[in-house]
Amino acid sequence: MPPRFLVFDLFHTLVDGADAERDRVVREMAGMVGVEPEALLRAYRETWDERLMRWSVEETIRILAGRLGADPSDEAVARAAAHRRALARRVLDSVDPSTLAALDALRAGGARLALVSNATAEAAEVWPACALASRFDVAVFSCVLGIGKPDPRIYLAAAEALGAAPADCVYVGDGADGELAGAAAVGMRVLRTVEHKDTDPTWPGPVIQALRDLEDCPV
Repeated sequence: MPPRFLVFDLFHTLVDGADAERDRVVREMAGMVGVEPEALLRAYRETWDERLMRWSVEETIRILAGRLGADPSDEAVARAAAHRRALARRVLDSVDPSTLAALDALRAGGARLALVSNATAEAAEVWPACALASRFDVAVFSCVLGIGKPDPRIYLAAAEALGAAPADCVYVGDGADGELAGAAAVGMRVLRTVEHKDTDPTWPGPVIQALRDLEDCPV
């Protein structure tokens, strides 16, 4: 029997993280705001924590363009922000039908589902309109809460919203950002998924190849 409460990561767990496409989009945004593409890409990578927990899409563009010596117009910032939001929609809309079917099967079996995502603002903004959103009872985003994985508070927020004790939850993720150890530290059981990316191969716990394997959950 699958567990009653499941907590999922988003990128590289429910959908592919689209890393190469993200880089391409940032380079295209650079042309819109008048900075060198590789410099903006480096700036995006170096400010992951700030973008993850504090900055809006527009703030990110203005701050990073400013650091690179540019002062883009409101129109240029809006254009770059729209480009970034369009990326987020594409990534979330890329969910495989088999993933949706697996989530539907879990819910039909009585499971309650939560999302806990280290994500920048545009992902949280477009989430409600994507096909995944209706499958989840709870969605906790680092950019909204101001706390990212592996901070215990983000896992505890999801468990509380589910009405569950952490020990009654199973966390499913690829392992980025130390998320598996963070979930285990608050008492959640942990499953590592390698469906989209083998992020944390040294994790000693059970592994699933795809979300459909949750029907025969090993924890």
